[in-house]
Amino acid sequence: MDTTTTAHQVASFLLETEAVKLSPEKPFKWSSGWNSPIYCDNRVTLSFPHIRSFIKQQLAETIKKHFPEAEAIAGVATAGIAQGALVADLLEMPFLYVRPEPKKHGMGNQIEGKLIPGQKVVLVEDLISTGGSSLKSAEAVRAAGGEVVGMVAIFTYGFAQADENFQNAGITLHCLSNYSALTEAAVANGYIQESAMAALAEWRKSPETWGN
Repeated sequence: MDTTTTAHQVASFLLETEAVKLSPEKPFKWSSGWNSPIYCDNRVTLSFPHIRSFIKQQLAETIKKHFPEAEAIAGVATAGIAQGALVADLLEMPFLYVRPEPKKHGMGNQIEGKLIPGQKVVLVEDLISTGGSSLKSAEAVRAAGGEVVGMVAIFTYGFAQADENFQNAGITLHCLSNYSALTEAAVANGYIQESAMAALAEWRKSPETWGN
């Protein structure tokens, strides 16, 4: 399956399961304070076995294609943990996951699992917005002695800020689906009217000011 077909299929699944909800008329409020016509929680797809399997297989194929040197899979907490574990199992690779910050008790671990110094690691995320939290996880792997060879994710909003952040960090990102594929699938499948496309396009250009 080529990347364009995959992007539209994943987008359709996200809409079908209501992992993604679109509401240009009554925007959602993100924790950042941004108004948004879209809300995304890809963990919902885990409750649908055939969709969960499809996403797992596509993430695994993406890793094999773009990061054949990978030696371990790391899930980004919390939403990337389940997907990462599924992918690692399919690829028969070691798995670990990265907490947002070190534990405040016990061993004070930020990385759970066995990370071997020099091990080539691919991180698995569910969603990329600005990339900030995802890249902090990559920094933690590097600080612990691992080599981050790349990151894969289910969905990206496609913000220019994220592209810049990943470029500055020297990390290659591959996502199964994206905002353009999502809006096209939403119109094609009747989730929104084509007249709403303009508002959705404007939001992605300036999400921090949209709706203010």
